[in-house]
Amino acid sequence: MSAVEVAAQPETSTTATGQTGGRTPAGVAGRFVRAGRTGADLTTLTRPHQWSKNLLAVPVALLDAPGWSAATVGRVGWAVLLFTVASSLVYVVNDVADRHLDSGHPAKRARPVASGRITPGTAWSFAAALALLLVVGVAAGPALSWWPLVGYLALNLAYSRWLKHVPLVDICVVGAGFVLRVLLGYAATAGPVSAWLLTTVFATCLVLILGKRRQELAVDGAAHRPALRGYNLGLADQLLTVNATVAVMGFLLYLHTDAPVGVHRNALLLAAVPLVTFGISRYLQAVLVRRSGGDPVRTLLRDRLIVATAAVLIVAFAAALFAHQNPSS
Repeated sequence: MSAVEVAAQPETSTTATGQTGGRTPAGVAGRFVRAGRTGADLTTLTRPHQWSKNLLAVPVALLDAPGWSAATVGRVGWAVLLFTVASSLVYVVNDVADRHLDSGHPAKRARPVASGRITPGTAWSFAAALALLLVVGVAAGPALSWWPLVGYLALNLAYSRWLKHVPLVDICVVGAGFVLRVLLGYAATAGPVSAWLLTTVFATCLVLILGKRRQELAVDGAAHRPALRGYNLGLADQLLTVNATVAVMGFLLYLHTDAPVGVHRNALLLAAVPLVTFGISRYLQAVLVRRSGGDPVRTLLRDRLIVATAAVLIVAFAAALFAHQNPSS
């Protein structure tokens, strides 16, 4: 055999076929990489950075719990877990429904479904798996009234279909979702429901949502979100003022009437007035001056002054609650 013929012979590649013609190590590694990317994209669909909403909202009902016990905290924890699954399911459905609008948005087009990394069929299958997990969680969980969870899913299904396109109704639906979170917390604690606390939650959520809508108007206009055609910056600013006022007054009235702190009510009120006023003012500053209200959760959690203010308020409330429950201490 000549040198030319030898050179022309195809090389036997052990990395291409292996010794027995099986899958190559590189091919197997590629499958693992693709599976990892798909898993990461499916996780992204659930928006883990938004899970803190459930961790913050559902346990609010513990403020009015008759007494904290391991069973009560366990039921609240289970409620948080299932609401996280439910909200993840809603995010997946929303991303599939909004994929065409999202594909034209400068930031949202990178979402897994809008970018094409996850097909609608795969996303629907993932949504079905989350729905099954939710049903199993309800069946296996503690015996309590799960109607706020069902109401949340029904409301968000209507939101995905058409309510999100109706100005003002769209923000009220999102705010109602947080009220339902707290109501599930009340179902878990079996405590008395405070109308003032629910008012505070609703108004505070509207402030956060309006901050986001205002940022969208200022940066992207109304093209991406049809409901924004019913808003302008002036209306957003007015609504921010109204709802911020309702949120502050609602919380102070809750402390004055419903908070289980007994004779320490006035002292707690004196501490809360400057803290609550500063906290809401700081957020409005972030929205109106720094224009950083596009992601309310990140705005709140990354602002050290807001976090510190909230921490001081929590400590003050906890101290008043402990003093009321342990008068001899």
